[in-house]
Amino acid sequence: MSIEKTLFAAADKMRGAMDPGEYKHVALGLLFLRYVSAAFEAKRIEFTKNDLIDLEDPEEYQAESVFWVPEKARWNGLAANAKAHDIGVQIDDAMREIEKANPTLQDALPKVYGRANLDRSIVSGLIELFTNFEMKGTSADFDLIGRIYEYFIGEFASSEGKRGGEFYTPKSVVSILVEMLEPTTGRVYDPCCGTGGFFVQSEKFIEAHQGRVGDIAVYGQERNHTTFRLARMNLAIRGILGEIRWNQEGTLKRDAFPDERFDFILANPPFNISDWDGDQLREDQRWKFGAPPVGNANFAWMSHIHHHLSANGIAGVVMANGSMSSMQSGEGDIRKAMVQRGAVDAMVALPGQLFFGTGIPACLWILAKDKSNGQAAGRKLRDRRHEVLFIDARKMGALIPGSRKQKQLSGDEIAKIARAYHAWRGELGEDAYKDEPGFCKSASLADIEQHNFVLTPGRYVGAGAAEEDDEPFEEKFERLMATLREQFAEGRRLEAEIEARLGVLG
Repeated sequence: MSIEKTLFAAADKMRGAMDPGEYKHVALGLLFLRYVSAAFEAKRIEFTKNDLIDLEDPEEYQAESVFWVPEKARWNGLAANAKAHDIGVQIDDAMREIEKANPTLQDALPKVYGRANLDRSIVSGLIELFTNFEMKGTSADFDLIGRIYEYFIGEFASSEGKRGGEFYTPKSVVSILVEMLEPTTGRVYDPCCGTGGFFVQSEKFIEAHQGRVGDIAVYGQERNHTTFRLARMNLAIRGILGEIRWNQEGTLKRDAFPDERFDFILANPPFNISDWDGDQLREDQRWKFGAPPVGNANFAWMSHIHHHLSANGIAGVVMANGSMSSMQSGEGDIRKAMVQRGAVDAMVALPGQLFFGTGIPACLWILAKDKSNGQAAGRKLRDRRHEVLFIDARKMGALIPGSRKQKQLSGDEIAKIARAYHAWRGELGEDAYKDEPGFCKSASLADIEQHNFVLTPGRYVGAGAAEEDDEPFEEKFERLMATLREQFAEGRRLEAEIEARLGVLG
C-alpha cells in the first residue's frame, strides 16, 4: 500500500461519525500546517550554514519561496502540547499567525480547531499521526506532501459522493484535458476552480516535459468560500501563487476578470444549473452565439469561457452529455452557431462512472478562438476550419481497485485520446492522423449539418457507435438508476421552486 493510502486510512479511521465534509478541513488544515513548518525548518537548517543570514528574518525565507512560520505556530511546539485541553485554540492561533506573516495566505487557513463540538482526541490523534510522518526536508519530501494532500482531497470527495464531486474533478479527467491542451506557457484560467486540480496537474505536466513552472500564470475564481480556501492551500503546497479570487456572486453573474484574456482555459462547471440569474443577463456581451436559456447555465459557461480566450487560445470544458444534443430553449441554435463560427475544435464522449456520486457520463468540449492557424508548444497547427474532431471514449476506463462504482482511465488510454487530437491538429506530421472506426472521426461541417448539429461522437465515429448494447448489465443498471435519481431530484427541486414562487404570489 502506498504511503498516501496508508496515511489516509489512518486519518480517516479517527474521523468516527464526523461528517467527511467537515472533517476534511480539520485533516487538510493540519497537513498543511505540518508541511509549512517542515519546509520552514528545512530552510532554517540550510541557513545555519551561512553566518550572513539572520535566521529570524522573514524576508530571507520569503525570498526562497518558503513561508515564514512564527515561533508559536511551529509544529514541534504544537506537537509537544498535543494533549493540552486548549490544543484546538493553540492551532487556531497558529493559523492566524501564519496568515498574518504571509499575506498570500490571508484568510486561506481553517480556524475550526477550537470549537467546543470538535472532539479534542481527533485533533490530538491527527497531530500524532502527522508528527510520526518523518520528513527530512528534501525536495522529494515536499513533492510527496503535495501528492498526499491531493490524494486526501480526492478521497474526501469520494466519501462525500455527489457533493464532493462539486469541488473536485477526478484526476483522469483532469489529465485528459491537460494532455490535450498542453498548457506549458502563458496564462491559464479556471472560472470555477474548485480545489485547484487543473492548476496542479498543469504544473505536473510542465515538469514532466522539462519545462519551467514559472512560464505559466494562473487565474481562477471560486464561489464556495471553504472550497476557495482548500484551493489556496493546495496551490501553496505546490508553490503556485497565482491570482485566485473568491467570488460569492458566482462567475456568470459577476465576472471577476472582465477585461482579461487567457491562452488556456480548463474548467469543470456545475452541470445544468437553473438558478444562475440568467434573466438578469440577457444582453450580456459574452453571449456571442445567442442568449443562453434562463433555466440552464451550460451554454452560459461555454460562452463565458470562449469569450475569455486570447487570439490563439484553447479551452477544455467538462460538460453534461445533454449539451451535445439538447434542442430545448434555443440550445440547439447556440450549438449550431458555435460550430458554424468555428468555436468547436473537438468533442470527446467519456465513459460513465468517472465522477463521484453519479454514474452519468459527461463529455469534453474543446473550444478554440482561431482554428485557421496558430502555435502549440512551438509547433505549427494546420488550418482546421470547417472540421470538428469527434472522439468516442465511452468504452475506455476500468473500475478503480477496491471500488464497485467508480472508474478511471489508464495512462495509455489518456495518451491515445491526446495523441489523436494532436495528430488531427497537424502537430505530429502531415499523415499522422487517420480516422479510426469506433474511436475517432474528423467530420466536415456538411456532415455535422446532416445530423442537425448534434455533436454526440457516437453519431460520427462509425463502427462501435452502437456498442453500448454490450455494456455489462450491472454498469448499465447503475447508470440508468443514477439518471433516474438525478431526474427525480431535479423534479423535486423544481416543484419546491414553483411552490415557493406561488407562495410569494399569495
